[in-house]
Amino acid sequence: MKTNSIKGRRHAGLLAAAGAVAFGFAPSAPAEVNDADFNALKETVRQLSEQVQSLRQTNAVVQQVHTQDVQKMKELQEKLAQTQQTVQDAAQKSALVAESGPTFRQPLDEATVNHNFQILGDAEIQYVNADKQNGSFELADFAPIFLYRGGDNILFEAGFDFGVQNNAPNNGPGYNTTINLSFAQMDYVMNDYMTFCGGLILLPLGTYSERAAGWLNKIPDNPLAVDLIPGAGVGAELRGGIPLGESGSILNYAVYGVNGPGSSDGTGGSSSLDVNGNVGIWSDGTTQNLHRDPVGGARVGLFTPFKPHYDLEVGLSALSGQWYDNYLYTAGVVDAALHLGANIEVKGEYILDQYGSTGGTVNQHGWWTQASYKLSGLNLDMPIINDTELVGRYDSLHDDLGIDTQRWTVGYVYYITSAFLFEGDYEFYHSSDPNQPKTQLILQMSYGF
Repeated sequence: MKTNSIKGRRHAGLLAAAGAVAFGFAPSAPAEVNDADFNALKETVRQLSEQVQSLRQTNAVVQQVHTQDVQKMKELQEKLAQTQQTVQDAAQKSALVAESGPTFRQPLDEATVNHNFQILGDAEIQYVNADKQNGSFELADFAPIFLYRGGDNILFEAGFDFGVQNNAPNNGPGYNTTINLSFAQMDYVMNDYMTFCGGLILLPLGTYSERAAGWLNKIPDNPLAVDLIPGAGVGAELRGGIPLGESGSILNYAVYGVNGPGSSDGTGGSSSLDVNGNVGIWSDGTTQNLHRDPVGGARVGLFTPFKPHYDLEVGLSALSGQWYDNYLYTAGVVDAALHLGANIEVKGEYILDQYGSTGGTVNQHGWWTQASYKLSGLNLDMPIINDTELVGRYDSLHDDLGIDTQRWTVGYVYYITSAFLFEGDYEFYHSSDPNQPKTQLILQMSYGF
C-alpha cells in the first residue's frame, strides 16, 4: 500500500510539472498590424513584380538579338563559301589559260570603257567693246579635252578648240570658224618620279600654257608676252617631281625635244618666224621642215608649302634650236606663283626670246604679273560679295621691231557656280602701235566641265 501511494504521488507530480511546462511555453496572442506597414509591404511586392516583368522583356529582346546574330553569321558563312568557290574557279581558269599558252587581249566591256574614258574642257562666249570699234560678241569657243586611261601606267589626252570669231573691222560681215588640235599626247608613267610623254605636247615654257589658259585664266584674254614663245610642239618629253625631305617641298622637272618653231614661208625673214609652226611652208606652197634638227628645252621648278593654302613656286625654263636653215631661236622664262591663304594669289612671268634672221638678231621680251583676292575672305554675310573675286594685271611687250606696249587691267570673276563664271575686265593701253585701242571692255561667260 505504501508503494502504490508513492507511485500515485509520483504520477501526480509529473502531471503537475507537465501542466506547468505546457503553461510556460504556450504561444502568445498575435500582434496587431497597422495600415502603414501593410501599405509598405504592398508597395514592395508591386516593385518586385515590375522588376520581374522588366527582366522577362529584357530576356526576350536578348533572345531576339541572339537569333538575328545567328542568322547573320549563317549568311556570312554562306557568302564566304561562295567567295572561296569563286576564287577556286578563277584559279582553275587561270591555270588552264596558262597551260594553253598566250591569248589575244580581249576588248574591255562597255562599263569598263566608260569608266576609263572622260571628257573635260570648257566653253566661252565673249563680248568686246574697244574705243575704236563698235561693241560686239567677238567669239564663241568650245574646247573639249578627251582623256583615256589604257591601264595602270598608260594615259592618252587630246584637246581640241572649236571657235567662231568675228574678225571683220567695225563689225562688218564675216566670221572666222576655226578647228584646232591644241595638244594630243600619250603618257606612260614609268615610276613615281618620271613620266614619258609623246605627241603634240604642251611645252613647259613657264606655266601659263599648261595651267592658266582657257577658263582657268581669271582674265578673259592672254598676257601679251606669251605670244613670244611656242605653246605646243611635236616631240617627246620626260617629266616628273621629286620630294625634298618631309616638308612637302617638291622639285619639278621637264626635259623635252620637239620640232620647234617654223616659218610661214621660205625667205627666212624676221617677219616669217612662226613660233608654233613645227614645219614650214615654202613660197611655192610646198610643206617642208625648214630646219635640220629638233630643238631642245627644259624646265625646273621648286614648290615649297609653308602651311595649308600658303605656298610658293618658282621656275626657270628655256628652249633653244634652229628655226630656219642656220638661224637659231632661243627663249627663256622665269615664273613664280604665291598663295597667301585661300583668298590671295599672286603670279607672273618674265619672258624673253632671241632669233636670228636675214635682217640680223631680234631680241624680244615682256612680262606680266597678276594678283587676285576673293571677297569671301572678308567674312561678310552677303552671298553676291562672297562669290566675287577681284583681279588686277599689268603686262608689257617689246618686240624689237618698233612696237612697245604696256597694259593695265582691272576686273572681276563672279562665281555663279564653282565652274560657271561671269568674268569682266577693263583694259588701259599705252602703245606705240597706232592700231592699238586706248581702252577696252571685255565680258565673258565661261563654263568648265
